[in-house]
Amino acid sequence: MNKVQDYIGKWAIILGGSSGLGLATAKKLASEGMHICILHRSRRSVLTTFEDEVAIMKSNKVQVLTYNTDAIHPEKRKNVINDLLKKLGKGQVKVVVHSIARGNLKPLYSEDNDRTLNNDDFKLTIDAMAISVYDWVVSIANAGLFSKDSRVLVFTSEGSTRAWHQYGAVAAAKAALESIVRSIALEFAPLCIKANCIQAGVTDTESLRLIPGSDQMKTTTLKRNPYHRLTVPKDVANAVYLLCRDEASWINGVVLPVDGGEHIR
Repeated sequence: MNKVQDYIGKWAIILGGSSGLGLATAKKLASEGMHICILHRSRRSVLTTFEDEVAIMKSNKVQVLTYNTDAIHPEKRKNVINDLLKKLGKGQVKVVVHSIARGNLKPLYSEDNDRTLNNDDFKLTIDAMAISVYDWVVSIANAGLFSKDSRVLVFTSEGSTRAWHQYGAVAAAKAALESIVRSIALEFAPLCIKANCIQAGVTDTESLRLIPGSDQMKTTTLKRNPYHRLTVPKDVANAVYLLCRDEASWINGVVLPVDGGEHIR
């Protein structure tokens, strides 16, 4: 007898879901029967493309809510939480996926001091790409929105442990993100929340293209990866789906490479 998975008919909140890994994840989970809530910051010029993707998700007979708002702003976070309580009710959120990519890509040292990272650059990047996941998790938990055996999933990179030029602030944020997720995995256990990091391989997304030297990074990865290809957003979305399944309920507090073995070389 086939067992009905617990996630079907529950909600996924995707923080940063208008493109890249976040959008691919939203589409995968919608195709598997989850309702989707996406928070995004989209320019008017790309809204039509995003709305087309939302229509595809809705074709799976699931609900899709979108909020074009600043997910980092405390008052706007509070407004979204209150709206979700009205529309969803308590105990309906199965997974929160953190895919916010907002940070400063500057060198730590340059002869042009105006171009180097400063204290505020580090604070903005770490707040957006790391601390914000805790802000959302604790807000959703306090509102009673999480369902039983829920999941928190975030996207990290090898940059959390390796030094790349002009990646210093984002690297610090990724390291902080992994640490925060481990603490969530430990301290939210009484609510049966499992928290894990997905370390995606080099993926040709808009965020990657903003990193100085990303073309060389892709070239090197094609040689380094055992399968000689880059990771694609669908690879990562599939891993999110697997970690949402009932069978993944004992996986907690890990950093899971999803890169075809790229990390072993």
